[in-house]
Amino acid sequence: MDRMKNFIIGLFCLICCQVSAQEFNDYFVNKTLRIDYNFAGNAKQQNISVDQLNVMPRWYGKTKRLAELPIEGNGQITVKDHKTHKIIYRNSFSTLFQEWLSYPEAKSGISKSFENVFLVPMPKDTVDITVDLRNNRREIMTSLTHQVVPTDILIRHIGETHVTPFVTLQQAKDTTKCIHIAFLAEGYQQKEMETFLKDAKIAIEALFAHEPFKSYRDKFNIIAVEAPSIDSGTSEPSKGIWKNTALHSHFDTFYSNRYLTTLNLKALHDWLAGTPYEHIIVLVNTAEYGGGGILNSYNLSMTHHRLYRPVVVHEFGHSFAGLGDEYAYEQEQIPMYPTDIEPWEQNLTTKVNFHGKWENMIGKGDPKIGLYEGAGYSLKGVYRGYPDCRMRTNENPVFCPICQQAIIRIIDFYTK
Repeated sequence: MDRMKNFIIGLFCLICCQVSAQEFNDYFVNKTLRIDYNFAGNAKQQNISVDQLNVMPRWYGKTKRLAELPIEGNGQITVKDHKTHKIIYRNSFSTLFQEWLSYPEAKSGISKSFENVFLVPMPKDTVDITVDLRNNRREIMTSLTHQVVPTDILIRHIGETHVTPFVTLQQAKDTTKCIHIAFLAEGYQQKEMETFLKDAKIAIEALFAHEPFKSYRDKFNIIAVEAPSIDSGTSEPSKGIWKNTALHSHFDTFYSNRYLTTLNLKALHDWLAGTPYEHIIVLVNTAEYGGGGILNSYNLSMTHHRLYRPVVVHEFGHSFAGLGDEYAYEQEQIPMYPTDIEPWEQNLTTKVNFHGKWENMIGKGDPKIGLYEGAGYSLKGVYRGYPDCRMRTNENPVFCPICQQAIIRIIDFYTK
């Protein structure tokens, strides 16, 4: 009986995989459509426009559960078949533009534009692509739908020649069902590439010292992309230091001295064109403390500060798994999480709609799992599930059980 049961389960899984693969092959070819957008506006009005369409040789994202989202994000990109209007691909994201909208500068009426780049599988036939941006109440603020015709002669071909040199640091057990990560050098001169590779290896060992990444290590394919910079280091505007680097990264993002980012997303993806990548970790050659992580955009970290290891892992929690920050400020300048709306982040709750988060873990094994007020930058009204976590402090050595569950769900979504 058990053998027959196992046989039936195995056959069902095989059929599901074949159907999933067939669905991908029905609508897409094994190439990547990279779409460059400009997001512009201010807190009152936003606008999305298409900048450039690009095609790259292979597709390294998901090939099953194409219309499903593992996490909601602050924005979504949806691909529909033009003839049938069927959703054939979706993904979620967050952006620096949306974060900027919460700052006084944007609320004062000043308008700015931000580059954003999204990757989708290359369609076989005409598709309609919708990009929407959502506010912290999970409401759509603005949306753009545009048509893409695969035979359009103005779709730029990139990544076929002049590919940036890269080194494979870890090969997944099955490269057809894995998560592709690319480390990208920022602020490393050509003569410093050995240092960059060493820094990338340090980050890898730091990441996979943490569960659940440790147990799922063979599901990650990792490369290091050697993008050279003219100058060594990164820009520090508050000190009057400006460097000519591959991504023109800088501290003082939104006038926060430790917020290290790059606004040049087209350049970032140009350096990566033709390499096997989906998730991006930018390593910045500096000893100053700083970094940032943006869901399905990039994780960026300094490399030569003593807190490099915990910071690069913390930021990957943001960029890969969409985990929220679990710390709080004494004086919260910008309320990111309205207390009458449930956050989409899996490790935060306002108790408005706690179902499906970590309620399944309360009262089962670990007595520390519960609801702790003080998270998402707020001392009151936003809750985390554990006393401390890698998403709360640099001193805590592990992801808490709640974050581990959320990460496992993401890994399983892409690889099972």
